[in-house]
Amino acid sequence: MDKKAFGSGYFGEWIKDEFGLPAYKYNCDQINDPKAISPTNEFWRKKTNHSHQIGNDRLIGVASNYGYIQVRQDEGSPKFLNDYDPSRYQYGGGLGFLTDGNIFLSTYYPGNADSFDRIFGMGYYRKIVKGHGLSVDQIIFAPFGDDPLLISQVTITNNRDKPVDLNWIEYWGCRIYQFSYKAFMAGLISKKSTVPDIRRNFTDKFIRKFSKINDHDGILVSRKFLGFKLIEHLLWGVMNLALATIARSLSGGSVKTPVKESTLEDKTPPDTFLVSLDKPTDELSIDARNFFGSGGVENPSGIFDEFQEDFNSTEENNGLFLKRKIKLNSGEKKTLYFAFGYVEDKNNINSIVNHYKKNYKDLFEKSCAKWNRDRIKLSIHDDKWIDRELKWHYYYLRSNLTFDSFFKEHILSQGHVYQYLIGFQGASRDPCQHALPFIYSDPRFVKEIIRYTCKTVKPKGEIPYGIVGNGVIQPSPFKPSDLELWLLWLTSEYVLAWRDLDFLNEKIPMYPIYKAKNKEVRIIDILQLCYNHFINITGVGIHGLQKLSNGDWNDMVILGYVPKKRQKSIKNSAESVLNSAMAVYTLDLYSKLMNFTGKIDLAEKIKLKAEELKSAVKKQWANYWFKRAWLSQEYGWVGEDILWLEPQPWTIIGGIADQDQIKILLKSIDEKLRKSSKIGATILNEPISHVTEEKGMATNGGIWLSINGTLIWALALTNPEMALDEWKKNSLAYHAEAFPEIWYGIWSGPDTYNSHFSEFEGATLFFDPNKKAKGLNVNVNWTDFPVMNMHSHAWPLYSVIKLLGIEFSPNGLEIKPSIPKDEYEFYSPLIMFKKTENGYTGHYSPNKIGNWKISIILPENEIENIEKLEVNGKSIMFNKEQDRIEFEGKSSAKNPLKWTIIKKFTQ
Repeated sequence: MDKKAFGSGYFGEWIKDEFGLPAYKYNCDQINDPKAISPTNEFWRKKTNHSHQIGNDRLIGVASNYGYIQVRQDEGSPKFLNDYDPSRYQYGGGLGFLTDGNIFLSTYYPGNADSFDRIFGMGYYRKIVKGHGLSVDQIIFAPFGDDPLLISQVTITNNRDKPVDLNWIEYWGCRIYQFSYKAFMAGLISKKSTVPDIRRNFTDKFIRKFSKINDHDGILVSRKFLGFKLIEHLLWGVMNLALATIARSLSGGSVKTPVKESTLEDKTPPDTFLVSLDKPTDELSIDARNFFGSGGVENPSGIFDEFQEDFNSTEENNGLFLKRKIKLNSGEKKTLYFAFGYVEDKNNINSIVNHYKKNYKDLFEKSCAKWNRDRIKLSIHDDKWIDRELKWHYYYLRSNLTFDSFFKEHILSQGHVYQYLIGFQGASRDPCQHALPFIYSDPRFVKEIIRYTCKTVKPKGEIPYGIVGNGVIQPSPFKPSDLELWLLWLTSEYVLAWRDLDFLNEKIPMYPIYKAKNKEVRIIDILQLCYNHFINITGVGIHGLQKLSNGDWNDMVILGYVPKKRQKSIKNSAESVLNSAMAVYTLDLYSKLMNFTGKIDLAEKIKLKAEELKSAVKKQWANYWFKRAWLSQEYGWVGEDILWLEPQPWTIIGGIADQDQIKILLKSIDEKLRKSSKIGATILNEPISHVTEEKGMATNGGIWLSINGTLIWALALTNPEMALDEWKKNSLAYHAEAFPEIWYGIWSGPDTYNSHFSEFEGATLFFDPNKKAKGLNVNVNWTDFPVMNMHSHAWPLYSVIKLLGIEFSPNGLEIKPSIPKDEYEFYSPLIMFKKTENGYTGHYSPNKIGNWKISIILPENEIENIEKLEVNGKSIMFNKEQDRIEFEGKSSAKNPLKWTIIKKFTQ
C-alpha cells in the first residue's frame, strides 16, 4: 500500500487531481466508523457530518460527506437556499438518483452502491458511485467568478453487457433557512424551541410559487412573505419585548433598523432555479413528499414513479426534481449538465440560463485552471507540501467571498459557528485580517473589504462589533477597543503596496448609508475619523496605555475573567498592552501612508502618538515578558506572573523590545508556549482556574491561529528557524499528523484549537453537557461547525509573506528574507522573490509608473559576496551597507521593476 501524502490524517488522503491541483480523497465510512463522531449538538448537525467548502465570488456551497450540498447566499441577509431537514423532506441538494426501473444508485452516501468515492476539490465536490453494472460520476462545482450558481456535471456509464434505458433524477431542495440572529437571541430564552426550530418556523411564513423555465428547461421558484396571524403577532410581540431586553443587556441599547433597507431577516428572498443545460428535461416535479416518502433520501418511495407535473401544490415542503431519460449501449457513457442558483430579478433568468447553455462543456476544466492563477506561492524543494497547502488556503479564502446587498460590496465573513450558527458577520476586525493576503494577490477585493468596513463606521469614528441580517448593527456585549486599528493597518498596507492614492479619494456613504441626508465622505477622511476615535475617544489611561474598554482582540479579557458586578467600573480604567503595542506598528504604518499622501504634518503627529505608546509599553517589561493589561487599582496588572502571548509579538514587530529583552522573551515563548505544543504556541503558559472557559480551551490557554500569525511574523524578524517551525506547526498538515483522528484541521478548521492543557488536545472548543455551563449557555459548540473559519486559511497565507520580511514605505519597499533554506521561490502578482545558489531575483509590480527604492536586508557574509546587480535588465551601481543592498528602479503600468542580484562564484 502506498504511503499517504504528508498531512492526510485518518479520514482520507491528499491527491493531485487531473488538473494538478490538490484535492482530498475522503475515504471514511462515517456511518460505521466511530472515529467520525464529534461532540455535536444534533439539533444543529449530525455528529458524523463532515463539511467541505465549494464556492466562487458570489455564493458558497457547504458540501457534506453524506453527499448533499447547501448553498449559502448573502444578499438580503445570509441564508441557505436549500435547508437540510429530513422531517420536512428537505435534503439540501446536489443529489442524483439513477434507476433502470428496478434498482437505483444515488449520490447520497452510501448510495445503494458497491463503492462510493468522494473527492473534495478546489471549487468542486466529486462523487463517483458504482454498482449494479452502472456508474455515476457527479461533479458539482462553482464556476470561477461572480455568477450565482453551481453546476452539476453528471457522467453516467453503462458497464453492463447489454443496452439499458435509464432515468436520472436531479434533486435540489428549495426551502430557505435563514441565519437569523433574531432567532438566535430568541433561542436563548426559549424553553421549548431550538434556534433551528425558530428559524424554520419563520420559513413557514412564506408561500412558494413554482413555474417552468422555457417549458421544460427547468423550474423557477419564487417566494412571498405572508406575515403573521393575529395570535402569532401577539406571541412575536411578547418575544420582541424579551429580545429587546436581551439586546439592551448585551449592548446597552435596542436592536435598531435605522433605514427601511436594513432588516433582521430577508422577507423578499431571491428566486431560485434548477435547469437542465445540455437538453430540455423529460419530466419535472416539485413533490418532495411523494418522491422521498417513508423511505427518505436513502430509499426514496417514489423513485420508480412517473412525475406528476402539478405546480399548483400548496404543500409547504416541496423540492426541485428534473428527470432525464437516457439510453446507453454497453460500455457507453453520457454526460448531463444542470445548474442550480438564484436571481435577484426573475427577468434575468433567461440571460443567465442561455449563457451557461452555450458555455457548459469545458467549463469545469477552465474553472479549475483559474484557481491556480494569481495566487500566493512558495516553492521549497524539500517541503513541497507547503505550496500544496498554500494553493488550498488561497482557494478556501477566495471561495469564501459573498456579496452584501446592503453595503453593496463583497465580504469575507469569518464563517464557522459565528456566521453559520450564531448568525453574525463579525467581529469587524476579522474581514480586515482575512483581506491582508489579498493585498498581494487580489487587490480589488481588498478595496471592497475596506469600503464595506468604512460604510459601517459611525459618525464619531467608532466601528461596530458586527453586522447581522441585512445591514443591522449587532447587539453585542463586546465593545472592543482595537477595531479601528485593523482598518488603518489594512488600508495603509494596501495603498502603499499598490501606490493607489486615487482609492483614498473615493467618496462613499457612511452608516446607515441610505438616509437621504447622508453625505458621501472620502475614504481618507473616514480613516482619520477612526484614528481620532482610537486616540481621543478611546484614549489612554493612567499608564499612558490605550484604554481597553471591555475587550481588545480578546473578547473575554474582562468579560471572562472579571466578576460581572465589577466589569463596568473596570471598563473605565482598564488599559491594554496588546492594543498599545499593536498601535505602535499600525500608527507608524498609517503615518507612512499620510506621508505618502503629502500630509507631512499629520504624519508627524501620528508618528509622535506611536512613539508615546512605545514609551508606555516599554515600561511594562516584567523581567521575562511584557504584561498583558492593567485592570484597576483593586485588580492591578494582568500578566505579571502568567505569560500572555497576545502582546508579545507586537513588542518585536513594533521595535519596542530591545535586543536583550528579545533574547529573554524568545526563550520564554519557546520554553513556556511552544515546546510542549504540537500545533503552535499556546495563548497562555498555564490556564486560569476561575474563568468561564475550560482549561486549555479558547482564551484559557488554547491555540489561536490569528495570534500565532503575528508570532510567526515576529520570529521571522529575530529567529528564522523558529519562525518556519512555528509556521509549520500552525499548518493543517501538522495538525493532521499530530491528531489524525480529528477530522477538522485536515482540509479546514476553526479559529482555535485546544492545547495540551485540555483533556481534548487538538480538538476545538465544546461544552461538556454533564457540567454546568459557566456564564451564558448559548448552546453552540465550536465542534458544531468546526471548519470554514477563515483564520485557518488567511493567516498561513499572510504569515508566509512575513517570512520574507516585506514592508512598504512611501518611496519603495524593504525585504528581509528569513526562510532558512538555500533555495526557494515566492510568487504573488505584486511581488516575486527567488533565492538560488547564484543569488536573488525578484520583481515589484504595482501597475503604476514610478521610481522605487528597494532595500534588501541580507546576512553580512552574503552582502560581501555580491558581485553584480541588474535592474530591468541593465547592470547598475548600487550601495552596499552593513546588512543591506539598496537600489532604485522604475516600474510602469504594464512592466514591473525587476532585479537580479548575482553572487561571486566561489568553489
